[in-house]
Amino acid sequence: MNPGDETLESAGTDAARDDGVDAANPPPEPEPIPLLEPAAGVPPVLTTLEEVQQAADELAAGTGPVAIDAERASGYRYGQRAYLIQIKRAGAGSYLIDPIDLRDLSILDAALADAEWVLHAATQDLPCLAEVGLRPRTLFDTELGGRIAGKPRVGLGPLVEQILGLRLEKGHGAADWSTRPLPAAWLRYAALDVEVLLELRDAIGLDLEQQGKAEWAREEFQAIVDAPPPPPRIEPWRRTSGLHRVRKPQALAIVRELWNTRDALARKRDVAPGRLLPDTAIVEAALGAPRTREALRELPGFRGRGAQRYLREWSEAVITGLNLSSEQWPASTMTTDGPPPARAWADRDKPAAARLSAARAAVAAIADEHAIPVENLLSPDSLRRLCWTPPWTDDAAADPIAARTMLTNLGAREWQCALVVTPVCKAISRAARAGVTPPPEPQPAPEGSTADPV
Repeated sequence: MNPGDETLESAGTDAARDDGVDAANPPPEPEPIPLLEPAAGVPPVLTTLEEVQQAADELAAGTGPVAIDAERASGYRYGQRAYLIQIKRAGAGSYLIDPIDLRDLSILDAALADAEWVLHAATQDLPCLAEVGLRPRTLFDTELGGRIAGKPRVGLGPLVEQILGLRLEKGHGAADWSTRPLPAAWLRYAALDVEVLLELRDAIGLDLEQQGKAEWAREEFQAIVDAPPPPPRIEPWRRTSGLHRVRKPQALAIVRELWNTRDALARKRDVAPGRLLPDTAIVEAALGAPRTREALRELPGFRGRGAQRYLREWSEAVITGLNLSSEQWPASTMTTDGPPPARAWADRDKPAAARLSAARAAVAAIADEHAIPVENLLSPDSLRRLCWTPPWTDDAAADPIAARTMLTNLGAREWQCALVVTPVCKAISRAARAGVTPPPEPQPAPEGSTADPV
């Protein structure tokens, strides 16, 4: 340490002591202030078109962005419809709307057509809002904005604590929101979800501006608005939890028959499929292949009320799967238009594996430099597709123009391409010229192991 540094350090320490601050033991961060009640109290629940029309008129006369949230009954009801919608706007106030008997809220949509909608994790709520005619033209997603701004935790509660110094009382997010009447505590929780959303939007927006990321966020938000409805899932039964345990095609046929039977019953009864029969029971039935109702009843997962009530239907589904010919069995794996799992690349196409290794390292470095999650910098699927079927013939001269065109066609935004295309192509070219052999893909830990993949 030179004398000048010592003098400055001493001066800083003395100043800290003069201010009553111990530099070696800084004071703890202040505890977030609990937010227990909306400023204007919990608004009444609107249930009629007349009440919604009045709310629409008041919201149209309000100013600035509008905060919107929705509560669903995931895990209780079939589908993802909204059972409560919360709205707040400056100059208008807060509103709770019960949409069960109001299938069309287009009068509300028209009132908010010119407003920016502020949601948290917008992609979760937009489908159920669209079901009742509510669709934003512009939006601000506080969860996605927090990700782009580099926040370490982007749940609504943690963001409100980090940025606003307030604590939202949680505890009812996973409740059965189809319950009527809704308990007062649940309504208070729902109203609080939009109470500070506009203030949070302003703080995150300012942070993004200061970091030079505001345009990135705008492109991401607009991409959400412009995104078409997702296509129906192909072979949705393959999402059965634990399906990796089922190897034989005939057993997969049993999974498919049970899943389809359960889905039809759940849809008819408007109940979450897992409440009728858990995925674990479907897998056990596929592995055990019981030919009698009595044998099926003895398997794990078939002793619950829903499983017992529809035991005949479950047994018939198993028998149907067992009686199918081999030509009717499903394929062992689902056919997709994308590349194979990355862990298989080294065996199937070593140059592609080398491309992916180099590209991933480049993207990770850019993500670290800009404090943004890798998956938000560029879709992992898009990166894999670029590396599996590159739009050039010579890896040593990876073409940025062709790469940008391909990534854009895959949905990458302008800001993403501007950041990643050139570094990725340079990394791939360097690796090709150096003859780099890719490291082996990390293998998943054995089932039941707590070890992280190496």
